[in-house]
Amino acid sequence: MIKDWELLDSKIDRDYRVFRIAVNHALSPRTREVGEFYTIETNDWVNIIPLTEDENVVMIKQYRHGSQDITLEIPGGLVDDEGHKEAALRELKEETGYGGEDIQYLGAVNPNPAIFNNLCHTYLVKDAKKVAETNFDPDEDIEVALVPLKKILPLIEDGTITHALVVIAFHFYFMKNNYFNVGPR
Repeated sequence: MIKDWELLDSKIDRDYRVFRIAVNHALSPRTREVGEFYTIETNDWVNIIPLTEDENVVMIKQYRHGSQDITLEIPGGLVDDEGHKEAALRELKEETGYGGEDIQYLGAVNPNPAIFNNLCHTYLVKDAKKVAETNFDPDEDIEVALVPLKKILPLIEDGTITHALVVIAFHFYFMKNNYFNVGPR
């Protein structure tokens, strides 16, 4: 039977502004030996699927330094001192200039429980409309793209959309809207 490990101590090794590296020592319930583990501690994240009245998804294109490539994504970012829903609406407005009143929670995932301590929460904004000019962070270069909702699955299938948290956000959307025919094969 799998049991929780006992956390003996945890200290921040490095702080990189948007995340911290923690060194944790934990006791194995099976071997009673102490292991050393490194975790990335950060605030929760939010993703937003902004859907316009005419069934277009307000998406963004941006250069990502990790993959060294331009990606097609939905808006998202860190939750600051506000709530998740407020962070989602803030990120949507900052990155796209869009907003909306009809916001629904779709679900959350842990980006990688082996090393991350946070969750990524996904929201849907229905009837999204342009309400302001964009307001990018100094290190953001973003292009807004309206993509028909019916093209999302083909874009995932052909490898155009590769960001795992974006793929799972659309999974939540399609699942909650009974898009997948799930049943015996």
